[in-house]
Amino acid sequence: MGPRGAALRLRIGFISHLPMWSPVTSGHPMILGCLLPRFQERCWALSCRGIKRIAGQREQTEAWDKHTSEELKVPFARTATGTFFQEQPKIGNPYLEDAFLQGYLKAHLPSKVLEEVSLDLERFGARVVAEIDSLGRECELNPPALQQYNAWGQRVDHIITCPAWKRLKEIAAEEGLVAEAYERRYANWSRVHQITKLYLYAASSGLFSCPLAMTDGAAKVIETLGISGPLEKAFGHLTSRDPRKFWTSGQWMTERRGGSDVGCSTETVAREQADGTYCLYGFKWFTSATDADMTLTLARIMDVHGEVEQGSRGLSLFFMEVRDKEGKLNGVEVQRLKEKLGTRQVPTAELLLDGAKAHRISAEGRGVASIANMLTITRIHNVNSSVSVMKRIINLGRDYASKRVAFGKFLKDHPLHMQTMARMEVQRRGAFLLLMEIARLLGLEETSMASERDRLLLRLLTPVAKLYTGKQAIAVISEGLECFGGQGYMEDTGLPVALRDAQVLTIWEGTTNILSLDVLRSLTKSQGQALVAFFSAAQGKVELASNIKDLESAVQRMQSAISKLEEFSQRVGSKGPSGMELAARDFAYTLARIYTGALLLEHAARPGASFTDIFTAQRWCTQDLCPVATEEATGSYNPEVASLDTSLVYEGSPVLEGCNQN
Repeated sequence: MGPRGAALRLRIGFISHLPMWSPVTSGHPMILGCLLPRFQERCWALSCRGIKRIAGQREQTEAWDKHTSEELKVPFARTATGTFFQEQPKIGNPYLEDAFLQGYLKAHLPSKVLEEVSLDLERFGARVVAEIDSLGRECELNPPALQQYNAWGQRVDHIITCPAWKRLKEIAAEEGLVAEAYERRYANWSRVHQITKLYLYAASSGLFSCPLAMTDGAAKVIETLGISGPLEKAFGHLTSRDPRKFWTSGQWMTERRGGSDVGCSTETVAREQADGTYCLYGFKWFTSATDADMTLTLARIMDVHGEVEQGSRGLSLFFMEVRDKEGKLNGVEVQRLKEKLGTRQVPTAELLLDGAKAHRISAEGRGVASIANMLTITRIHNVNSSVSVMKRIINLGRDYASKRVAFGKFLKDHPLHMQTMARMEVQRRGAFLLLMEIARLLGLEETSMASERDRLLLRLLTPVAKLYTGKQAIAVISEGLECFGGQGYMEDTGLPVALRDAQVLTIWEGTTNILSLDVLRSLTKSQGQALVAFFSAAQGKVELASNIKDLESAVQRMQSAISKLEEFSQRVGSKGPSGMELAARDFAYTLARIYTGALLLEHAARPGASFTDIFTAQRWCTQDLCPVATEEATGSYNPEVASLDTSLVYEGSPVLEGCNQN
């Protein structure tokens, strides 16, 4: 071997005896074989080929190459994949692994109800792991498709869904995921039981939770309006536990103009027939779960001259079955399936209604008022989905943290990683209690046990919880994906779909700003009594923790925040709705943070509370609990600032330049 070859071999031999540097003193030095994976991908065997050699040196080089490759025995030289495989995260029984949920049920449910409900939830949690979760994943991998024509050119508009989607419908019936709320086996606690079950279910359901939300909403509308005529049959199907009889329902409200202003955007018309039914004509722009068996929809009734009344007062509510007795579409043409960022498991379509036979179920012109109960239910389901997906990403993250090693330690042994996950869990726990509070209030209302304060709180807290938990879910899931490093970005892990799907939670059933304005509307309609109920309930919960030393600072922060909110409400509220509109979003956030903090303090003050319950309440109360007062102090709601906001957004835009010229 020549001098260059000898020098190269000496260098390699020296390096092979050096320890691998590590910031952690693990006591296990890594040899050269662990340093070479990237090098080996480019060069399968160490070689001196390419180095200029003198005559007769080739034989020596080949012998050295053979000796070196046998001596090093680098694992990556023998396999295309290497020797390390990271163990994937898995979910366990979502009921048994949720101590916070169990603590809540133990604190609130009567003992007999608790015993039966706990057994049902434990059994159902096992079914989520063993069956439902894999079906949900199958729905993600096999999204719906539209077959508009058959082989003979006939229009069929067949929406093809995978077998897993159909099986999830059967399971929903078997488990009574809608029926449980209407059977009322546990009186006012039936809603808590149902929502808890849906909380365990939603994140694993492949978005079948979406049609269930609308089905529950439709059942609520029918129950409220009175079960008679064709609605009696429909209600029986919607609340059935028999998979052969169970129906799902759509809610076909959104039209081409879109948005939450249905009074302005609805163009669908209804022409009355001789038998008292109606034929509907219009275009529905966004209809989720289009494979439903029935739907509720809004339309304007035409008079004898073909005229309709515009605005919300011209809208009536209609019930229609999607297919006729022969199984053909009932005057419906499916134009196309929507291409969405997420929720691709759910068939969402554009529909043309061309003579669809329907029944009017509201008083004429009372359609918008009649769907109020449906919106309450679907918004609560939205909150449930937000909390459910937060818990799922946290459960997967904590399991992964016990399997993934970084810098010589499991992720769970890195304090910064645990701090990050703890902050996520605090958000989830707060959101969970807000969800359960709304379910509790709804249960009281449905069994005629609610006080006036309970009814006012339910109306106020529903939009507050919906808008706030949607934002929480996106933040927590985005943070959660980081817990898996690069794998959190890989679609085939099944992780990124959680973030894509979560984005809809801030849009469905009203965007953040629309719901913030709805919060103000609830105050106006109740002449401020909803806010009085809020302060009374929140203060009462905070006082329960006032004598607990570990919660002293948290209680003080909460009381300070409540005082600031009261002062703000009196100061700005006296200016009328226009004075509050610019502050609407921050006001709604403040309501969410204060009431959630009150619920966490109440939970931590109960007998048998754990140290983590106390820590959760403490941690929640360290944030800005009254952002509306903070922003007001900076002048964010001054009229001139609103003008500056517009200038800031449109600076350099031809839109603003055109306005200035005018």
